[in-house]
Amino acid sequence: MKQKKAFFSTNLGIILTGLFIGIVAPTLQKFGNPKNMGICVACFERDIAGALGLHRASVVQYLRPEIPGFVLGSLIAALVYREFRARGGSAPILRFTLGFFAMIGALAFLGCPWRAWFRLAVGDLNAIVGLIGLFVGIGIGILFLKRGFSLGRSYKMKPVAGWMMPLIMIALLLFLIAKPLFGADGTGPIFFSESGPGSLHAPVLMSLGLTIVFGFLAQRTRFCTVGAMRDIALMKDFHLSYGVIALFVGALIMNLIYGQFKIGWQGQPVSHNNALWNFLGMALSGLAYCLGGGCAGRQLFLSGEGDTDAGTFVIGMIIGAAFAHNFGLAGSPDKLVEEQMVIGGISTAGMIAVVIGIVICIGIGFLSRDKIESRA
Repeated sequence: MKQKKAFFSTNLGIILTGLFIGIVAPTLQKFGNPKNMGICVACFERDIAGALGLHRASVVQYLRPEIPGFVLGSLIAALVYREFRARGGSAPILRFTLGFFAMIGALAFLGCPWRAWFRLAVGDLNAIVGLIGLFVGIGIGILFLKRGFSLGRSYKMKPVAGWMMPLIMIALLLFLIAKPLFGADGTGPIFFSESGPGSLHAPVLMSLGLTIVFGFLAQRTRFCTVGAMRDIALMKDFHLSYGVIALFVGALIMNLIYGQFKIGWQGQPVSHNNALWNFLGMALSGLAYCLGGGCAGRQLFLSGEGDTDAGTFVIGMIIGAAFAHNFGLAGSPDKLVEEQMVIGGISTAGMIAVVIGIVICIGIGFLSRDKIESRA
């Protein structure tokens, strides 16, 4: 067991983990998941929110099995290696708020950090702008970390608290299989899209099985796209970055093999060419993820090993997705109208929400420092 633990902590271990998800995402796209996506934690949590009736955007409603897969894979790894520990109580309302605005930013860009890399690997050049914004947001978060930012320590909890997020994910899988209708007139949740991205999905068992394996690997290797940049800046540690590079290389190769690579700025599936709000949306997400302790995927993996603070962040993202669509804050993709390309983007309300989110997250960064630098 010690030798296995040592392997997961090696550079080879993190590279193979990144390579695995880099292969899986384009493969799931090939077998039915939305184009130019494959896997996107933010988009898939948005779809789950829609399926539960938390928003009524009919084209993005589906109980994505990938999200439960990540949590349950992490749970299995944590139980096998005796790392399941129920803990929490570290500024839950702030974590909820950070998760909420991480989703607002992600849906302005139309993707989480993972999807930014996957979009680039499929030829969507708008991802370059989004990744620059992500790096800027994480960079701002790192400045706060260097100046004493902390959400406080977590505390040991009763085991039942740590089990709640995995149990919720099991319930979502049961809803996906049973497809119940709870409305009195037979039209209520669970909702499933009949068109649009929500109607596109790979076979359930394939999606679930592959993401359980990745959840297991990611829990063991601590895979995190945001943590990679944080570790480079704070500790000059490139270990996690090798996994991110492997993710991109694996996805690029598979997209070329599958014939899914199409380079360009406009007309990319579930993508828009509004550079400013691609940049600012991901800057907001990067800042929120950095302050929250990890990217969208990492929050799921942590929640699977009993971290209720991460679970609170995840719930904040799901509620943020509901608000984004109910209040018209989410981005809209480029689309062809009478053979003319109409550039998408976000509404005025969405722009205001992104700016407010940046201000609030910066405020949380300033006001959550353990050590306040004295003025000269």
